[in-house]
Amino acid sequence: MGQFKNFIGGEWVEGEAVIRNINPSDITDLVGEYAAAGAAQTKAAIEAAAAAFPAWSMTTPQQRFDILDAAGSEILARKEELGRLLAREEGKPLADGIGEATRAGHIFKFFAGEAVRIEGTALASIRPGIDINVMREPMGVVGLITPWNFPIAIPAWKMAPALAFGNTVVLKPAELVPGSAYAIVEILSRAGLPKGVVNLVMGKGSIVGQAMLDSPHVNAVSFTGSTGTGARVAEACVKRGAKFQLEMGGKNPALVLDDADLSVAVNACLNSAFFQTGQRCTASSRIIVTKGVHDAFVEQMVAAMKTLKVDNALEPGCQVGPVVDARQLAQDEKYIDIGRKEGAELAWGGERLNRATDGFFLQPALFVNTKNDMQINREEIFGPVATVIKVDSYEEGLAIANDTAFGLSAGVYTTSLKHAAHFRRNAKAGMVMVNLPTAGVDYHVPFGGTKGSSYGAREQGRQAVEFFTTTKTQYSFAG
Repeated sequence: MGQFKNFIGGEWVEGEAVIRNINPSDITDLVGEYAAAGAAQTKAAIEAAAAAFPAWSMTTPQQRFDILDAAGSEILARKEELGRLLAREEGKPLADGIGEATRAGHIFKFFAGEAVRIEGTALASIRPGIDINVMREPMGVVGLITPWNFPIAIPAWKMAPALAFGNTVVLKPAELVPGSAYAIVEILSRAGLPKGVVNLVMGKGSIVGQAMLDSPHVNAVSFTGSTGTGARVAEACVKRGAKFQLEMGGKNPALVLDDADLSVAVNACLNSAFFQTGQRCTASSRIIVTKGVHDAFVEQMVAAMKTLKVDNALEPGCQVGPVVDARQLAQDEKYIDIGRKEGAELAWGGERLNRATDGFFLQPALFVNTKNDMQINREEIFGPVATVIKVDSYEEGLAIANDTAFGLSAGVYTTSLKHAAHFRRNAKAGMVMVNLPTAGVDYHVPFGGTKGSSYGAREQGRQAVEFFTTTKTQYSFAG
């Protein structure tokens, strides 16, 4: 098989240790052995990016367009292959893996276009004979730290805008899923990038990530991961004046009202809570239901859950794959135990499952008779575990929906235009869905939340330019 190496200064470099990439659907399946970088290799990658920045920042928009567009085309041409790799290493169903690879290709093509659409502003001075131009310039070396739950899409939506706007990149993917990030960087390495513009350093966050945070040459850090780690990223960046962007957790509410179309609500909540094994920061883990439809909703939700096919991610018809690893599975089971001890009623699921292959399979779980102050309703579980909270009215439901430390995504299920409009305006979340799953955001729109979910400029869409560039105000005397 050979070892998949780090990419530093345009060269493939062996690591200081080895990451064994294991398939969570079948722990006997070794996806590959990937090089783990140490602090010295990370420093070398940062230095390579810093050396490459002056020339890369002065390339034309057309040069950057051509490279990103070529990378996007290859990703799309290989979406089945890349999607299968993703399904093997992360555990999401094959169809979802292919869909995520497709999204990555579209992201690169979108930001290829943004490279030639970057704008400036010409202003009239209050003084005669003087011209003013406000222009955008790249930040410099950008450190990208990405999570395991979207191992190809999130690296894509960080790398593509960083490169489009003239930055150089040091990427550290999650240690659990190095394969998808490696595949993207390998594609970029053949797309025409000069040496040092993109660097891949796989390995432990405590070593590789910390070296990035401590380096004076890293001008900006874009991080997606846990709230606790995000706080440490922020602290490190503030200490040395680096720009930072954080995407962290969610405890997203789905509010089902008495006038909802229950088939729509059930299907949306089933998708939001349990698809991709609930391992999405936009998953709706708190389902708030008004009393008039509460019993009927729970009955239909449980019936729908019983039909879900939980299996090996590569099995035809699989709807819910395994939990990503043993540690995450233990965390999910811990919260199921906490819910029982808090007095919540387990309406369905929560059991370990045996399948033809040895993997981390967990039956999706639904708790009822829960209160919003329970631990299972306050903390992000990040697994196929959802709760139902019964409320008397829309107003009570909205108040509970907003009563959380997080604010990423929120959904409402109703046929009332009045309630839909009010919820869109008053839900304290960065993204609001009406009669749709809380998870699922197009690649060309801004992604991000409020409160403890996000900090800094939005990711994706045209708003990505805000993080990956800085503005320069230029004056000239025309005479």
